[in-house]
Amino acid sequence: MKFRVERDVLAEAVTWIARSLPTRPPVPVLAGVRIEAEADGTLRLASFDYEVSARSEIPADVSEPGTVLVSGRLLAEISRALPNKPVDVQLDGTKVSVTCGASRFTLLTMPVEDYPQLPAMPALTGTVDGDEMTRAVAQVTVAASRDDTLPLLTGVRVEIEGEKVTLLATDRYRLALRELTWHPSDPGVSEVALVRARTLSDAAKSLGASGSVNVGLATGQGVDLIGFEAGGRHTTSLLVDGDYPAVRRLFPDESPIHAVVNTQLLADAAKRVALVAERNTPIRLTFTDGQVVLDAGQGDDAQASEALEATLVGEDIAVAFNPQFLLDGLGALTTSFVRLSFTHPNKPVEFTGQESLEGDDLKEYRYLLVPIRFAS
Repeated sequence: MKFRVERDVLAEAVTWIARSLPTRPPVPVLAGVRIEAEADGTLRLASFDYEVSARSEIPADVSEPGTVLVSGRLLAEISRALPNKPVDVQLDGTKVSVTCGASRFTLLTMPVEDYPQLPAMPALTGTVDGDEMTRAVAQVTVAASRDDTLPLLTGVRVEIEGEKVTLLATDRYRLALRELTWHPSDPGVSEVALVRARTLSDAAKSLGASGSVNVGLATGQGVDLIGFEAGGRHTTSLLVDGDYPAVRRLFPDESPIHAVVNTQLLADAAKRVALVAERNTPIRLTFTDGQVVLDAGQGDDAQASEALEATLVGEDIAVAFNPQFLLDGLGALTTSFVRLSFTHPNKPVEFTGQESLEGDDLKEYRYLLVPIRFAS
């Protein structure tokens, strides 16, 4: 095997492929990146850990076609460190030489015949706008659990009904829901899938800039799989197994009290007030007619408070939140104003966006946050 490739093209492809490599591979070959050089000038790079696969195709000047397996993380580090010149890669016995300008590296190969067969990309289910997917996934994954002892909650529930896709995630303390439209290959498609939040987030960040993203879903055929493809890259992932809790019913049907505040001003004030909030202590928001007062700290501890303009509909109300969960919800909103809808001081509060102070709230994104009880 022998080929020449542009340094930036190689570095970008290998870095992306290496992101999905397992940190503790169950077998040594899974730490490798498979490089396949085709006679037609296509270079295919791939990684797989039995759950997530990643593949990328890039152009190269191939002198001798062939396939090789080398350490993925090492190749990624080397390719990023090379000078900005064409890179020559050649297989010589059991070693691969990487030459770029005056730099030369030699890598040991792994037995490519021991590498598992990569899963096929599922048949196309639909296409989604890349920017829209990136925004929607970021808004929802913020609420997914990071606790691997609860694997169900580390996933995002994806509900597909024709042209509408709904994403849902919860870690038991907050719940995020985002609706978006896409272009299904079958207008009558109806599917539900539970996708790892980390996989979905990586796919959205790396493929979203490519314009549109093709999504394939294979369920009920032995191996349940989701695949994303855009710009010469595609990734597949096994779906999370299990029944996701019925979280939609947690959103209140009606809210007798709601307040509207400038999103950015509230986020900035919350960051300042949270500086005195010790670990796991809440910040309190007290809503009265015309204003909201944020405060944190009590007794002999450091204290902070700040007042902001707010519009309140209904009776006065006070709630307390985990500062980071509050900031996560405000950061996920893309609107100038946030509406906080209340049913009771101790019941979950729904955050939705508003374009203007007096307008209606937009229900395409909803963030539900459980308040922390505090001594009055």
